[in-house]
Amino acid sequence: MKLIIFGPPGSGKGTYSMRLRERYGLEKISTGDIFRDEIKRGTILGKKIENYLKEGKLVPDDVVIEVVRRKLEGLENFILDGFPRTVEQAKVLDSITKIDAIIKINAHKEILIKKISARRICSNPKCDGNYNVADIKKTIEGIEYILPPLLPKNDMKCDKCGSPLIQRDDDKPEVIEERLKVYEQQSKPVIEYYTKKGTIPFIEVWMNRPPEEVVENIVKSIEKLKSCSSNRNQSI
Repeated sequence: MKLIIFGPPGSGKGTYSMRLRERYGLEKISTGDIFRDEIKRGTILGKKIENYLKEGKLVPDDVVIEVVRRKLEGLENFILDGFPRTVEQAKVLDSITKIDAIIKINAHKEILIKKISARRICSNPKCDGNYNVADIKKTIEGIEYILPPLLPKNDMKCDKCGSPLIQRDDDKPEVIEERLKVYEQQSKPVIEYYTKKGTIPFIEVWMNRPPEEVVENIVKSIEKLKSCSSNRNQSI
């Protein structure tokens, strides 16, 4: 199974893809994770990427494509998180492999800003502790959001290693605005590209409930697609 999970910054792509990875035994390929690893290791690529991320800009296509191409070699079961983000990346992906479904996460801008700016990560570069201090209960345009906080057991200390929690530079409000603007201008057309092609099914869900509930909705849709595909194959 080959999936893409798509949505604006802060829409939960990383969390959902990790849970789907565990559910289906998928290889999770996240450009964000790859880039942050390069930054932590202080590589030449990492330093270049860090400058783009601090400004809320996208990493150039040629860099992203080469990184993802290497990761996809020989893989038959994966979920792509954070790729493709431009139409050019999508076209290249078409030439590399065939995607089975696109998971599209929807959320209102107001909720995204509040959620992203409340995110806290472990300051220990060897730890992946991730938390959120926002308690969101709000209805916007008929969509009811109930998003409880994910708090550490000890105030602002990581549960995994005890290190202080910090806010990433690209999670600050002024950078979030730029990231969402970039998404609207450059990444959203990817959805239009795949919609016009009409060859890959979409699974659409709202980021308006805790991760476990959203993931269950995604799983139900995936199983329905698999069932339909199986029935079609049997009828041939």
